[in-house]
Amino acid sequence: VQLQASGGGLVQPGDSLTLSCVASGRTFYAMGWFRQGPGKEREFVAGIRWRGSNKIHEDSVKGRFTISGDKAKNTVYLQMNSLKPEDTAVYYCAGSTEAGIIVSSIRRVDRYDYWGQGTLVTVSS
Repeated sequence: VQLQASGGGLVQPGDSLTLSCVASGRTFYAMGWFRQGPGKEREFVAGIRWRGSNKIHEDSVKGRFTISGDKAKNTVYLQMNSLKPEDTAVYYCAGSTEAGIIVSSIRRVDRYDYWGQGTLVTVSS
């Protein structure tokens, strides 16, 4: 099982980036994006539960970031607009094998069994 994240890079404040994550080896009931900034703990960014196509976003990124996905392709995207320096982090995608995962649990790190390697996003002028 692999999750391959890509799309990170160095951008200026206000710029946009789109991250992609392709999963192979199995399908998941939910997929999420998390990030870990310098000296910080890993935190939830956005997630999607395939059943019902439910999507949630962390409050600090609402209105700027949008998660989307293609279940058939086992792929999720994170469109990031109006990037800020505080968005600088390694971004990880993750997959949950919990069949009955509820929407509110999508934001929980412990609900995910498989993690990608991370892609670095640096926002700096």
